[in-house]
Amino acid sequence: MGPSGEQVGVVKIEVALRLAQEADLDLVEVAPNSKPPVAKIMDYGKFKYEAAQKAKEARRNQANTILKEVRFRLKIDKHDYETKMKRAVGFLKAGDKVKAMILFRGREQSRPEMGVRLLQRFAEDVAEFGTVEHTPTIDGRNMTMVIAPVKNKSEAKAEANAQRAAAKQRPASEDAGE
Repeated sequence: MGPSGEQVGVVKIEVALRLAQEADLDLVEVAPNSKPPVAKIMDYGKFKYEAAQKAKEARRNQANTILKEVRFRLKIDKHDYETKMKRAVGFLKAGDKVKAMILFRGREQSRPEMGVRLLQRFAEDVAEFGTVEHTPTIDGRNMTMVIAPVKNKSEAKAEANAQRAAAKQRPASEDAGE
């Protein structure tokens, strides 16, 4: 392949090296295992630099999904439930998984069906932002359920950055109009 991406064809190594020297570029073997091997005339230093920049950008945009926890009691008040739900929605919007946990005490342990109903209601309320990954399971005195976000962490991060950039642009454009 030539310096601008055009096909040169099958040529001897000596001819390819001469073409690369005339263009003041490097001859780089791209696919050594193919028959015949494929080589490209390019600036290898620039290629390595661009590859390193892409890798650096990918590492910076990489995001790890974290498991956040929201704890309930079986006898939770409506306002407290709404507060916990808003917190969980915030976690899901940020791309994190949410572990909803109900803590049972004393006689509450004999009524696990009430805990299942509460967790199902919670799952329905946050269904817009996440889907149930693990259905309610009893673990000793606790009942847990895991909800996975609809958007993954990197998509949520990119969307948040775009909203921040749009918010910065808005005040500047309003000042220019006055």
